[in-house]
Amino acid sequence: MTSVNQRDRTKECTMSSLLREVIGDVLRRARTSQGRTLREVSDAARVSLGYLSEVERGRKEASSELLSAICDALEVSLSDLLVDAGERLARQERATSGTSSAANIDADTKVVIPPVVSLAIA
Repeated sequence: MTSVNQRDRTKECTMSSLLREVIGDVLRRARTSQGRTLREVSDAARVSLGYLSEVERGRKEASSELLSAICDALEVSLSDLLVDAGERLARQERATSGTSSAANIDADTKVVIPPVVSLAIA
């Protein structure tokens, strides 16, 4: 019998990264490259240490206000954070472009978006 943790790890390995996970990774790399602790950054950003940890691990979806506060504390511009995260996602998408994108979406969070229908009259 497969444990829940093993199933979760397998699912994580087969799915492409979520934006919140990539943003969290970029934030963590910025913090650790500065040699700063979670406590130092959470105090400077006025965010709880636990919440900052959750954001860095990609478990919480941070609001734009919260991301701005964390970026200010790290002395990193929000635009640089978003560009870096976007570039990482693009690299991952190119690396997995040979696989079906539907297979990389968690069935629990999958949402079907209907095709756009033009309302313009010719």
